[in-house]
Amino acid sequence: MSVRNPGTKLDLEWIAKVKVNTQAVLKRAQHVQGQKTPKKQWQAAWLLKAVTCIDLTTLAGDDTPSNIHRLCLKAIQPVRYDLLKKMDMHDKGITTAAVCVYPSRVADAIKLLNAANSSLPVASVATGFPTGQTPLETRLQEVHMAVADGATEIDIVINRMLVLTGQWEALYDEICQFRQACSDAHMKTILAIGELGTFTNVYKASMVAMMAGSDFIKTSTGKEVVNATYPVAIVMMRAIRNYFLCTGHKVGFKPAGGIRTAQESLVWLTLIKEELGNDWLCPHLFRLGASSLLADIERSTIM
Repeated sequence: MSVRNPGTKLDLEWIAKVKVNTQAVLKRAQHVQGQKTPKKQWQAAWLLKAVTCIDLTTLAGDDTPSNIHRLCLKAIQPVRYDLLKKMDMHDKGITTAAVCVYPSRVADAIKLLNAANSSLPVASVATGFPTGQTPLETRLQEVHMAVADGATEIDIVINRMLVLTGQWEALYDEICQFRQACSDAHMKTILAIGELGTFTNVYKASMVAMMAGSDFIKTSTGKEVVNATYPVAIVMMRAIRNYFLCTGHKVGFKPAGGIRTAQESLVWLTLIKEELGNDWLCPHLFRLGASSLLADIERSTIM
């Protein structure tokens, strides 16, 4: 992972002046969807790159230790051995970037990964996922518990009410407290973009989250009606780029929710390359939140 973001002082005056050109964003997104992605001999390499950036996720109400067991085994060996051997990639240690589970299942994942001698990171959602509507003390305790059980990455979710009512200082303060609770664990801040109302709110929330010390900003919980979309991703990536230009610190990006096809993963990689550059084309700075993407990538690799 990247070096932990220490955060910066909140600049409320600057946040208040932010405006996003909606038509320009939509035009750029339309161009992204229509452009070509890698083909033929290059496609397999790009798809394997996508695999290494996946946070393989299960966040279901019926999660059990056996489900987590299967998830971890798939994360350790995400692509069939015969397919990797055909590409001469069977000995390159191809795994997903992490597994992502509820706090109550972190210990199960750690136990299985340790038994398999795997150093794969375990990420856990926290802070009242997916709505962020539980009391602050409860949300902080959830982070502490996940970290104590061995999670090295925490996907927090913001209280959307603070964005919708323009309480940027309160949002900053909450995220700073989550940052402290995460300790050495890396913090991915979920904005739940489908519930923020406007592109301007998305940009402001992105900036506040980064100023408060987020290592990643993430589009969605996957539980909203609207999840990862290209227009919102462009807004968030521009915020990441501007934050980097102002501070010299690179913050990661994670789209999540509804990403199911190999073709979509190629579009996301292309967008990252064009908006943020090659440095972001790695699991340290780019993750795909997905639970069913791997199966389609395997099918595409076969073909």
